[in-house]
Amino acid sequence: MIRKVSSHGIGYSVVELGGVRHVYASAVPRTGNTLEEQARDALDTIAAVSKEESTHGSIVKQAVFISDVNQIEECQRIIHDFYGDEMPATIYIPQPPCGGKLLEIEALGVGRGPVDIKRCSERLVITEHDNIRWIHLANIYPETSATSVYDRSLDMFERTSEGLVSQGFRFDQVVRTWLYLGDIVGPEADTQRYKELNRARTDFFRYRKFGAGLVPPGYNGDVYPASTGIGTDGDGVVMSCMAIDTAREDVKLVPLENPLQVPAFDYGQRYSPKSPKFARAMAVAAGDSATIFVSGTASITASETQFIGDVAGQTGQTLDNIAALISRDNLTNHGIPNIGATLDTMVLARVYIKYQEDYEKVKAVCEERLGELPVIYAVADVCRPDLLVEIEGIAIATP
Repeated sequence: MIRKVSSHGIGYSVVELGGVRHVYASAVPRTGNTLEEQARDALDTIAAVSKEESTHGSIVKQAVFISDVNQIEECQRIIHDFYGDEMPATIYIPQPPCGGKLLEIEALGVGRGPVDIKRCSERLVITEHDNIRWIHLANIYPETSATSVYDRSLDMFERTSEGLVSQGFRFDQVVRTWLYLGDIVGPEADTQRYKELNRARTDFFRYRKFGAGLVPPGYNGDVYPASTGIGTDGDGVVMSCMAIDTAREDVKLVPLENPLQVPAFDYGQRYSPKSPKFARAMAVAAGDSATIFVSGTASITASETQFIGDVAGQTGQTLDNIAALISRDNLTNHGIPNIGATLDTMVLARVYIKYQEDYEKVKAVCEERLGELPVIYAVADVCRPDLLVEIEGIAIATP
């Protein structure tokens, strides 16, 4: 079901689910000095993987990590020219790649099976297969003239909701969000910018009942999407999300909490007056497997930071947390018996590192623990000043 390939400049995982092939790829430019040269090399690599895996023309979602926020418009032009009418939903993230390139690209291809792809815009793509509709929204940013993080974040959520509704989806069908905030731990009035983002998220989520009727009967816990909230260069705020719509009775959404951690939405007020409203992971179970979307995870047990000042220790603890989260025991405790995942069955990861100089230490721990895996390493500030690394990813749970 899972096959992984890694070589210089490219890593990808191939997953067969319900007769449909999913290809998760990360591409590091191998040649070129200019942005256009490096972007073309990375895009050509992804296209070659798609052709090799019989998913040509099936890239539906893309994240571009770019070293200079001032080059985003040029990067958009290059990518538009490359894809033409087959443009994926693409977000441009101003986080410098740790390897020193001008950009790196992560992509998802869905094909080689009965898949329908509807490309609505550069921000919005819908796929349908196995009687499941997925919507990918990317690069959604506020359009208000307001300057506060709270008002801009609230407007961003509204714009996202409008995009979903335009295609017959609802915001309560969202299973995964990515929230990118410039100067994330910087001051905002008499508080912190990330805390204001959390306040906006709490207020926007207040009357929404997530799960879209897919949460198993009898589940009484809080239901929120999986999420990453991470820093970027600049001072903007931008987001992406995924939502699901299906009438299949065997598809279930199960928000996962970590036995090693307090749920983020139960954090005390000293971390944020309005606690972060997200699940540690969201499992989408169908048949005898589940795709687990792992939220941004850090070196926290209970609700306290561990290994302060020790980046290798924090990386190891973060991976321990992910392993516990996706384990067979934890899935069983959440009402999904007989399947489980390990670090070996992860198919994609992003590693956010606070300081560039810590890259080699973090990479060494990740390569030892994760093995052959498509990984993006990017420089980004994390939501607490004492956290040095954050990791997210996707895992496949099987019998």
